[in-house]
Amino acid sequence: MDINSDDLKTFTTVIDSGSLSAASVHLGQTTSGVSRALSRLEDKLATSLITRTTRRMELTEEGQLFLERARAILGAMEEAEETIRIRRQQPTGRLCVDAASPFMLHCIVPHVAQFRALYPAIRLELSSNDQITDLVEHRTDIAIRIGALTDSTLHARTLSASPLYVLASPDYLARHGTPRTPLDLGGHALLGFAQYDQGNNWPLQHAGGNSLAIAPSLTASSGETLRQLALAGQGIVCLADYMTRADIGAGRLVKVLEHSYTGDRQQIHAVYYRNTQLARRIGCFLDFLQQRL
Repeated sequence: MDINSDDLKTFTTVIDSGSLSAASVHLGQTTSGVSRALSRLEDKLATSLITRTTRRMELTEEGQLFLERARAILGAMEEAEETIRIRRQQPTGRLCVDAASPFMLHCIVPHVAQFRALYPAIRLELSSNDQITDLVEHRTDIAIRIGALTDSTLHARTLSASPLYVLASPDYLARHGTPRTPLDLGGHALLGFAQYDQGNNWPLQHAGGNSLAIAPSLTASSGETLRQLALAGQGIVCLADYMTRADIGAGRLVKVLEHSYTGDRQQIHAVYYRNTQLARRIGCFLDFLQQRL
């Protein structure tokens, strides 16, 4: 049948990307070229792998079986190639990492100098996006995502889990008083997330359950903006330990309602497409970052 690794890569990339156009970006080809390559593969197999309509693509039963085998073959090839590469050279090339600005500023930037000293041939590109980014569209190799994951087409690695705290500045509490129960928050200025409802469900035990949906009087799309507003005495906020630990230690922010904390922790994941050329760079970066977290 003369099926080669390029055929397998094209097929799996189309499935992982969700569309021919997105796959073309990832593969560095034209959309028509990817479509022709997929058609040639189906001709070689004498079967249809994907049912295409104007709006969506679905795997046929044969396509699902072939996808499982293709992934296994590509994985074995990648492992063999990577083993040889590791033996002969240090990782090199571009590595684009995207993370929400709080994580970028508090958990990545402080360690960049050490990473670059360890891996001088890796060219880091750092980008901050407070919304979920499309890896293919933004040419991103690794995205750090906070909270529950919804992507099924990406590889994911758990990096850490960060406690959530309800916090306010001493100045705010001196002017407005300290809430004693979660219900007391109704009389306070609350700082919350715009377009991120999950961030406005605070992990506080109360009569109605273990999660309190707050109605913020001031919202922002970035956790770093909310942190700065809290430091400026503009209200009470719920933020992760990784971005507020130094503020708490220095007394710039104070924990409130500690007796009502549920102990929930915010999951931190790295997501990425598995790619032979990137595997070593991705592994080095994630191993390094996980050790620091």
